[in-house]
Amino acid sequence: MKERFNAIMIHKPDDKQQVVDAEIGLDDLMEGDVVVAVSHSTVNYKDGLALTGRSPVVRKFPMIPGIDFAGTVETSSNPNFKPGDKVVLNGYGLGETHYGGYAEYARVKGEWLVPLPPAFSTAQAMAIGTAGYTAMLCVLALEDAGVTPDKGGVVVTGAAGGVGSVAVAVLAKLGYKVSASTGRPEEEAYLKGLGAEEIVPRAELAGNPRPLAKERWAGGVDSVGSKTLANVIASLRYGGAVAACGLAGGLDLPASVAPFILRGVSLLGIDSVYMNRARRVEAWNRLARDLDVKKLEAMTKTIALSGVREAAEDILAGKVRGRLVVEIAA
Repeated sequence: MKERFNAIMIHKPDDKQQVVDAEIGLDDLMEGDVVVAVSHSTVNYKDGLALTGRSPVVRKFPMIPGIDFAGTVETSSNPNFKPGDKVVLNGYGLGETHYGGYAEYARVKGEWLVPLPPAFSTAQAMAIGTAGYTAMLCVLALEDAGVTPDKGGVVVTGAAGGVGSVAVAVLAKLGYKVSASTGRPEEEAYLKGLGAEEIVPRAELAGNPRPLAKERWAGGVDSVGSKTLANVIASLRYGGAVAACGLAGGLDLPASVAPFILRGVSLLGIDSVYMNRARRVEAWNRLARDLDVKKLEAMTKTIALSGVREAAEDILAGKVRGRLVVEIAA
């Protein structure tokens, strides 16, 4: 184990935060009962907000950003993990209140960790990352709500992004007819390659929503929020449901109660940060079963740790297709 190692650190000496390269030691890490040698992390939309400071994601300074990581246990006093175990961590305040994945080592609570399914390498786990894990939580929620392929098609908003790409691939493999909504028409071939049967222009769902619209879909996965989510709700079939997990389009929800009381639809809130461990394990095991690794490769680009600042700007600008894997240890 290295005595000193590389990390990205966010400081906020005044009203403006600074992102710097740092060299730190194990004694600098926060408390925990497991030390993990981090091999890979990723850049999620939330990471973009944290690195740029455009949203108050980081609540404690200084902070090592990165809301997830995958790697190998180095030392452990937790009975559930031993040195050499491959693990993955999503959420639990990582990169917000606890030092995150943009460092060569992390010390965390063992209860936060999930054993890495044997089907995935650590790089593949971060190609999935919090975005893909969240997508699977959405799929599980739709299944629990009774949205099955025989009930009708499903819509995925923000389809060319991280959550959207994985949701499209998983839902298509499970037999759903997937409508992929995107503002990037040049991504049509990419999305159809993941399994989408129909491309819905973003503008179709971005206008002022009606209280009720034509019944189009049995379910949906939404990472956009605002008018887009309201339009999806208004377009659900009787008894349908939409899983909401993002706010790329805004925090507001200008919807009507009409779909809820006249069509019996459901709005399913998805929180990936503090989801219980049993559900996390279920989600990762389902990803191992229901996500085509070849499709995962098609949606993934790998960058160095030094590239996360530029990637943060790109993901907020909607320039990132699919998933970005960060190689921590060069």
